[in-house]
Amino acid sequence: MRILGITIPDDKRLEIALTALYGVGRSRAQEILNRVKIEHGKRAKELTPEQENEIRKIVESYKIEGDLKREISANIKRLKDVKAYRGVRHMRRLPVRGQRTKTNSRTLRGNVRKTMGSGKKKEDKK
Repeated sequence: MRILGITIPDDKRLEIALTALYGVGRSRAQEILNRVKIEHGKRAKELTPEQENEIRKIVESYKIEGDLKREISANIKRLKDVKAYRGVRHMRRLPVRGQRTKTNSRTLRGNVRKTMGSGKKKEDKK
C-alpha cells in the first residue's frame, strides 16, 4: 500500500505501519483507524481496496510529509528573521527548549570537550 508516494509496510500492524508517514504518530494512526472503523491490529496486506482508499482520503486531509516539513522550516526561518530568542538558538545550533548546556547537549554542540581531563585518552606512542 502506498500513500503520498510512501510505501506502508505490509507485515506490520496498521497502527504502527501508518507511522512510516512523517507527521503521523501512534495517536493519529489510531484516530485514522477509528474513523475508518478498522481494527488496529490488522495488517496492511489484509485490507480491501475500499479500506485503503478510505485511509488514503483521511490521511491526505492532514498536513503531512512535504507540506508539514515546509511549514516547520518556514516557522524556524521566521523566528530567525525576527531574531527571536528561539531563532537565535536555532542559528547557533544550541538547544531551543530551555535545556541546560553546561553538561549535555553534546550532539548539538558537536561533542565539544573543553577541560583538560575530560577527553578520550590517546594512546602513547613508543
